[in-house]
Amino acid sequence: MLKLKIKKGDKVQVIAGSDKGKKGTVIEVKPSAMKIKVEGVKVQTHYDKKDGLLQKEGFIDYSNVKLVEAKAKAKTTEKKTTKKTAAKAK
Repeated sequence: MLKLKIKKGDKVQVIAGSDKGKKGTVIEVKPSAMKIKVEGVKVQTHYDKKDGLLQKEGFIDYSNVKLVEAKAKAKTTEKKTTKKTAAKAK
């Protein structure tokens, strides 16, 4: 399994395809297929008997986007550093 640099919640820009130049947030990532779903990109129409016509995003290839802004890291790293400094002080 490959480790991708783009993760859910990151902001990306499409660099190839019909939606070239659009920016959006990553909704879903499929690392095995190297596909990602970006908000507002490759919007497809889907008909559902119950709800009627629906608009939803489709998957695009990982190589057709570039990372613009990574999602902020969790605050767990701050907790780890405070524990290390507290251990050194003893």
